[in-house]
Order: sequence, then C-alpha cells, then structure tokens
Amino acid sequence: MENNQDIDKRFNEASKLSEEPAVFPGFEKVWGKVEEKLDQKEEKKRILPVWFPYGIAASLILGLGVLYFLDKKETTAPGNPVIAEKPKDHLQRNQIQTIDSTVKSNIEKEIEVSKSPQEPPALAYENIQIPDKVGKATVVNRNNEIFASRSGDYSTDEYFIKKKDINKTQNIEEVVLYAPLTYKKTISTTTSSSTIVSSAPLNYIASNNTGQALQGSVAGIQVQSSGIMRRKGDKIKNTVNTANNGYLNNSQIAIRGLSTLKSTNEPLFVVNGKVVKEVYFRALNPQKIESVEVVKGAAASALYGSQGANGVIVVKTARLSRREKRRMEKMQQTINQYKQNQVSDDEGYDAFVENPFELTKNQPQSTFSIDVDNAAYSNIRRMINNGQIIDKNAVRIEEMINYFKYTYPQPKNNEPFSINTEYSDAPWNPGHKLLKIGLQGKKVPMDNLPASNLVFLIDVSGSMDSPDKLPLLKSSFKVLLDQLRPQDKVGIVVYAGSAGMVLPPTSANEKDKIILALDNLQAGGSTAGGAGIELAYKLAQENFIKNGNNRVVIATDGDFNVGASSTSNVQTLIEEKRKSGVFLTCLGFGMGNYKDNMLETLADKGNGNYAYIDNLREANKFLGKEFAGSMYAIAKDVKIQIEFNPKYVSSYRLIGYENRKLRNEDFSNDKIDAGELGSGHTVTALYEIIPAGTQSEFIPEGSSLKYTRTESSGDFGSELATVKFRYKKPDENTSKEISQIIGNSSGKISSASPDFKFASSVAWFGLVTRKSDLILKKDLSDIEDLARQGKVNDMEGYRSEFIRLVESYKVISK
Repeated sequence: MENNQDIDKRFNEASKLSEEPAVFPGFEKVWGKVEEKLDQKEEKKRILPVWFPYGIAASLILGLGVLYFLDKKETTAPGNPVIAEKPKDHLQRNQIQTIDSTVKSNIEKEIEVSKSPQEPPALAYENIQIPDKVGKATVVNRNNEIFASRSGDYSTDEYFIKKKDINKTQNIEEVVLYAPLTYKKTISTTTSSSTIVSSAPLNYIASNNTGQALQGSVAGIQVQSSGIMRRKGDKIKNTVNTANNGYLNNSQIAIRGLSTLKSTNEPLFVVNGKVVKEVYFRALNPQKIESVEVVKGAAASALYGSQGANGVIVVKTARLSRREKRRMEKMQQTINQYKQNQVSDDEGYDAFVENPFELTKNQPQSTFSIDVDNAAYSNIRRMINNGQIIDKNAVRIEEMINYFKYTYPQPKNNEPFSINTEYSDAPWNPGHKLLKIGLQGKKVPMDNLPASNLVFLIDVSGSMDSPDKLPLLKSSFKVLLDQLRPQDKVGIVVYAGSAGMVLPPTSANEKDKIILALDNLQAGGSTAGGAGIELAYKLAQENFIKNGNNRVVIATDGDFNVGASSTSNVQTLIEEKRKSGVFLTCLGFGMGNYKDNMLETLADKGNGNYAYIDNLREANKFLGKEFAGSMYAIAKDVKIQIEFNPKYVSSYRLIGYENRKLRNEDFSNDKIDAGELGSGHTVTALYEIIPAGTQSEFIPEGSSLKYTRTESSGDFGSELATVKFRYKKPDENTSKEISQIIGNSSGKISSASPDFKFASSVAWFGLVTRKSDLILKKDLSDIEDLARQGKVNDMEGYRSEFIRLVESYKVISK
C-alpha cells in the first residue's frame, strides 16, 4: 500500500493549496471500492487479479485531479515542483486524460449494473406500432427503453417501443405480415403460354393465403420475384434478380399459366357472361341463342387470363336479366377495346401510300421490279387467327397475290420464264378494267440443280425465347434439311450479343450432326444482327461454289439492337454484301416485337426473298414443297415495264408493288437492282385501267402538253399495251430483254378464268384491309363469293383457307 499512501499524500497536499473543494462526486465511495480491490491483490500474493485495471484507473483519476487544481487561475502556489519540472510527465498528460475518460465511464456503468437486477431479454412484443407507410412506423407510447434496429426494406428506422412484459419470455408460433400498401393485378402482356402481371398499386385482398388471393384469373401460377429492395446509405435501391433478368423488368413478374400445365385444347365456354361447362353449353336450346362469338388472342386473355388461352366461346341468349346484361356489356367493351388494338406497338411496319391513278397521255409508261415475297399474306393470316384488326401497313397486296400459284404454261424456246396476260372487269369499281400479267419460271428438275452452299444465320437473342420463334425455327430448318443432297453443304452462324460460328460448312449427308447443332441452340442476350450478317457472308464467300447456289438464310424476328441496327445501316450493309454473288433468303418468326420493315429491307436490297413462318405448315410449304423456287434462282434483276396505248387507256394504276416501283430510265440500267425469280416460281401483277371514254371519279386532272403528243402517234390496231421484261442469269451482269403485245380484248368477269377471279378477290381483300380510298365496293361477302368462283386446282387447300380468313374477318371487323 506504499504507492497508495504516496498518492494520497500528494492529493491532500494539492487540495490544501486550492480554495475550491473537490468536485468529483462520490469520490470517497469510488476510492473505497478501489482500496478494497487493491487489498485483495496483496492477499493473493501478487497474482494479477481481475480488478487490476481499476487500480490503474484510480491512479489516473487522482493524477487528473491534481492537474485540475494546478490549472486553476485562483491557485496561490505553483504546485509540486517535482511534477512540473519533468517534461515526460507533461507528455503523458494527454494520454492520461484520454484513458481516464474511458475508464471513468466504464466504472460508472459497472456500478449501475451491480445495483440493477439482471432480467431476461424480451423475445417478442405485441401492440407496439401502427404502420402508416413503407419504411416508417407510428409510435404508440414512448415510455420505457429504446430499441434500435437497422433501417432497410425488411426493418424499420430507430424508434421507441413500449415493452408489454419484459419479464415474460414468449415463443413465436406465428408471424403475420401486414402490407403497408395495397396492390392491383393488371394483365399487361399475354401469350398462349404465359401471363405477365404488373405490380401496379391496387385493391387490397383481405386474405392471409396467397393462393386464395390469386385464385381465379391466375389460378395455378408460379410467381417469380423480379428483384429485391436493398438500402444503400439513405436511399433504397431495387436490384433485379439476375436469374430472371432476361424475362422480367422492375415492374413485372412472370406467371406460368394454366395452358402450359394442361394438355387440353378445349376453349372456355361463357353463357351470358358466366363461365359454364361444355355440357351446359351443348344443352342450350339453339332457338334461344341470340348470338355466338369466338374470342381469341389478347381479348380472350384480358377477359379470363390463361383460362382463355385456347379461345373463348361467348354465347348470348334472347332473354337476359339485368345482371347478365351488365356482364355482357362489360365483356363487349373489353372485346371491342382489343379489336381496336391492331397489333403490338413493338411491331415495325413501314408506312406507304397506295399507287395513284396516272394519266396515260402524260405518263404512258410504268416500271417496277418483280416481287416473289409472300410474307405479308402469312403475317396477315396470323393477325386474323389471333382475332386482330389488320394493320394496313402490313398489307402488301403483291405479296398476298403471289402467295398463291396459278396455272401458267411453262416457257418455251429455252427462255427462263413465260409471259401470260388476261384482261377483264375490275370487280370493285364498275366500268373499270383489270389487266393481269403473269410470269412462270422454268421448272428445273432437282437432279439438275447446282450444288448448294447454304449458311444458316440464326438469331438466338433473348427476344427469340418463345414457342413461335426459336423452337419453330429449329423445326423449319429440319424441313429444309430434308430437301438437301449429299453434295450440298450447310454452315450455321448464330448471333445474340455477338456473332459466332457453331457449325462449319458440313455435308448435308451428315444430317444428324447438323440437327444436333440446331437442337443445342438456346436463346439469350441482345441482338447484334449486323455482326451476324458480316460473319455469315464471310463464311459463304470462303466456301463459295462457282456456278453453284450460294445463299445465306437468315431466321429472326428482325429485332436488331446492337451494332448496325437501324434500317438504313442494315440497308447499306446488305447492298455491299450483294456484290459478293451470295443470295439471301429471309425467314421471319414470332409476334409482339416483330420487325417486318427490317426483313423486307434485307430481302429487297440483298438479291433475296422473304417469307413469314407462322406455323409448321407454312414451313413445309415454303421450305419443303416450294424449296426449289425459294432457294434456287434462275434469273435475277427481273424488271417489268409496260407502255399503255392512250387510244384505249385513259388512266391506269399499279395494284401493290409500292416499294418496288422504278423510274422508267432504270429499266435498261443494269446497275439497278431488282427481284429474282426461282425455279418454277410464278409472279403476278395487276393493273387497274380506266378505259378511254369512261366517266370515273378517279381520273386525275391533267394539263395540256404543248410539245408532247397526247394521243397515239400511229395506227397500232387493237394494241392495248406493250409489256417488256429484262433479266440477268444468276452468274451474269448483262441483262436480256423480251417483250409481248397485249390486245384490247376483254370480257365480263363472269367469263374470266378461275385464276383471274381468285387473284382479283385476293387483291380486293387487300384493298379493303388497307382502307383504300380508290375503291367503291367494299363488301367482304362479295369478295368471298368471287374467291369461291376461283377455287379450283386447290390440292393443298390454300385457296379454301383464304376463304375462311375472309369469313373470320367479317366477324372481327364488325
């Protein structure tokens, strides 16, 4: 205790020099505790006790007290000279103050803890707070202790909590979560295999059972989280779940619908606004039924979610109660709303203006490139089958007409095609005439076709992850493989975020190897279409077959978004690749984000053709039965120019081909690109003519020409017009020309050929769906009747299918 006595002596001496009393409260009590601990240390034979730090603390506190009194201005003595004269003690002064503050606090806490009884912590609290908004809590009482929890989406900020009974430990048997906001289910996108439900603010469903809350419109679903909320500093950040990042965004969740869980294809039956069983539907008295409507596509899904994936049969009876009337009116409003939504806003179609009438005396010549594409027809078929109003910019009448084959004779004298014309009445405008011009390509036997070097360019981006896209694409290419011979080669290039080769050129004899490469393809990533085109053409050029069939076959939904992605950039790229001598075939797939304008540009500018594959039947048609015409060109840059005789023709206009029109001087210019004609292919064009002397509201106003003759300069007899054709052989760059005179002999449409009647009906339907301002008669029933008169040579049933589409559209367009 010698050290303690020395410290006590110094403290007393210092205190006598000061007029102020000691200010440390409870010092005697603290010092008694310290001495007691120090005495115990002596008794334990200098073994370091637990309370040794308190001795050090007491020493530091006493030292601080001495310094406190020495620093006062009222001090009359300079203090102890021994302490003041040592510089090293002055250096220790700051350290003593710092350590002393901590030790003092710990001593006070220890004393308080020793006084208060030890109580078990509370494990659960009840009736603590009332939530008022996300991340906050309304405090009921602030009486007892303060409890703090970390702020975040799964906790609350620091607040006061009143403990119900801190001495009572409770076991948590159930946790009930109350949502601070209410939510509403809103169907934003629907397909036959999935339903997208947006997490928009909506009505609260008072149910503790999630399955019950969702039962009904989305029964049997699986909900996947689109993201989780995390706190970063004072801000809440939404991070998307990377597992679902390719399918979800921050405001949507993916729901697996009933249609993917059930194998049935049965439609949903609704009578007077109420879902009924098929037995009830079939038991209805037909005499009491007022109307029956078949609802498909987005309208059916909007009404009944995935339950309506196979269509909804809506029946309205003659007598309805007030409740049934209200239900039917509400249903009809939804159906009408989706009828007005023609196609998805994400689909791309180029707007164009239909060809006007031209005055023959001012412009007797008309020039255009042939078009063997037929994508517009199958795309329109998809819209009608989905119950949609047709987007008028999706209607290219020439592609609708050329979807069908006509009985034109084979060419003679070793010519690549024959020319066929027919002149009769125009069914939609009384008094007008219609001139049909048809080309028939020479049919080359498969054994005589040159070897093929095909490169499949396949889009495997995330947008292709749909049953009507990549899976259908794989099946379609397998149809094409069945047509190839051992001497034909196939390479596969894919593109998503970047392009890559997955199969080098391989003999079609190794079919299993090619199919395996196709089956292993999976969708994901962005769409670098430009890079894919570059690589595909490079591979085709490296394996180029002289005098062979060198072709890139691109299969995509047309949604390019990386690299050369704009239509103009792609056009420049494909025009450059066209010079390589490699031809192009474009195959379009899917819906919703389909970019028709991109694929049409590729086909038009790349010595190519273009088809839309909406089902496997279409794949069998284009890539199977019409394989030779689709994949083997017998003539390229085929142009048509017609000159009308003003003696018989007052005015005329070309039906369709708006995107294929050429300047008259382009006809003989071999540098100007035009369409290609395949083996056995047919091409048909229609001109509407206002005969001379016929009164018509569609004749354009003209002005008199001073230096140009306005009527026939000679006697050409009964010549109505002269039609000329120019074409190049696939491996040549110089064109050849052939011509044919068309006589002015016409009859009634009732005596016209079945091909003329059917082609006219298809063109008529296109004019109606394009909402043409240049036709008077627009009754779909008249179109259907004319098509029935032309339904001959329909071994495959394509003409019958057209008639059914017209019938369906009569219901859709009401």
